[in-house]
Amino acid sequence: MYHVYIIEEEIKGSWYIGYTTDLKRRLVEHNNHKNISTAKGHQWKLIYCETYVNKMDALGREKFLKSGSGWRFIKKQVSHYLAENYSRKHS
Repeated sequence: MYHVYIIEEEIKGSWYIGYTTDLKRRLVEHNNHKNISTAKGHQWKLIYCETYVNKMDALGREKFLKSGSGWRFIKKQVSHYLAENYSRKHS
């Protein structure tokens, strides 16, 4: 199985979109600063994941999510999470 995922840095709220075949291992790597793109972050948490049987489908989806249209899709897809998270931070 191939996973396209989005993780969020818990303090700053920045996002990272990636692809992996082992989601648990990959999240541990992000939190242990094994990825240059996420090494400066503190703690990362999984906020979104899609799973594919075909590698090329997953890679195509990752590329789409990193595009402008993909970002708009994701913001709609996790709108309840974003609203809830915003409420917690501003209460």
